[in-house]
Amino acid sequence: FWTLRRSFKKSNLERIFDMENLLEEARRIINDVDAQMAELFVKRMRAAEMVYEHKKKMGLPILDQTREAAVIEQNTKRIEDETLKGYYIDYLKQVMSVSRAYQYRLQNGLKVAYSGVEGAFAHIAAGRIFPQSQRISCRDFKAAYDSVVSGENDVAVLPIENSYAGEVGQTIDLIFSGSLSINGIYELEIHQNLLGVPDASVDDIKTVISHPQALSQCREYIKAMGLETEDATNTAVAAQKIAAANQKHLGAIASLETAQLYGLKVLQPNINKSGENSTRFAVLSRIPASSPSLSSSVLMFTVRHEAGSLAKAISIIGKYGYNMTALRSRPLRKHSWQYYFYIEIDGSTETAEGKQMLEELNLVCDHLKVAGTFAPHAEI
Repeated sequence: FWTLRRSFKKSNLERIFDMENLLEEARRIINDVDAQMAELFVKRMRAAEMVYEHKKKMGLPILDQTREAAVIEQNTKRIEDETLKGYYIDYLKQVMSVSRAYQYRLQNGLKVAYSGVEGAFAHIAAGRIFPQSQRISCRDFKAAYDSVVSGENDVAVLPIENSYAGEVGQTIDLIFSGSLSINGIYELEIHQNLLGVPDASVDDIKTVISHPQALSQCREYIKAMGLETEDATNTAVAAQKIAAANQKHLGAIASLETAQLYGLKVLQPNINKSGENSTRFAVLSRIPASSPSLSSSVLMFTVRHEAGSLAKAISIIGKYGYNMTALRSRPLRKHSWQYYFYIEIDGSTETAEGKQMLEELNLVCDHLKVAGTFAPHAEI
């Protein structure tokens, strides 16, 4: 009996050992195949570029259903296992769908989401950052952000800070709570202008319409002229409204590009308080950027609600030689009188020192994320 029992235990152990070996072998095979597929994927997409160039020259549509059907039929013959054949057909269809998406991107450019209508400063910034892109108008910041999360658009260009009016809290909140990464921060010089219908003059204007930040930037001019104000979702919407109303007593505060777009007259240029007025726009993408040229980083974190927590976090950043170029606090929506922090630093967190810094920050932070990496200063 005892001999049989020992034999049974030994058999069970051997069986478990064999199963573990099989699992490790299966994982090794999958890792090896995945590595080969990654190389082949890049090779296939390069070929898709060549196909696109041919179709571009010939004026052919990207989708060729006859060709795709022939490819599926030909390649499916290589699969002998009838059970796997159906899965392989699905796989081929997905691969060709990805190739088409890439070719459409080559044909039409990046799909760049921005908040507002054509002529808004975000529209101008998106065009300067991505000159060949499709600029997609969204009703607000969140809609632009969400369109990239869902894959509807490739990137979003959203304002994060104005040199006069300060941070754009809604964008900062979206970055903190969302999944997109900052892949670039660009500075656009802002010139606000008083616009009116073609037959209007400065003296005719009684009410100006614009985005609240634009009104704030031009507060002194508005006060000096004794004008009434009305909010709009952005400067281009204001200009659009003035053009549609076609009334001499209404003016808009917006850019020169917007005036040209909507057929308005520039009644008074450069009415913003500061001649050095600029807005920083963040480029947000689903995939974090990685490049030696992107040498600044954004950290966002919360600290424990106890004395000295923020000081500890800041001292850790300084300990590893990172210079902070921006530090802001924002209220946590679900927790009254508690805050999260936005910090820009010189340097990448992908270095050995950066990784060690993040490890130490995790000890004093309740929540920590590297929100992105960007070029330290880029004017557009």
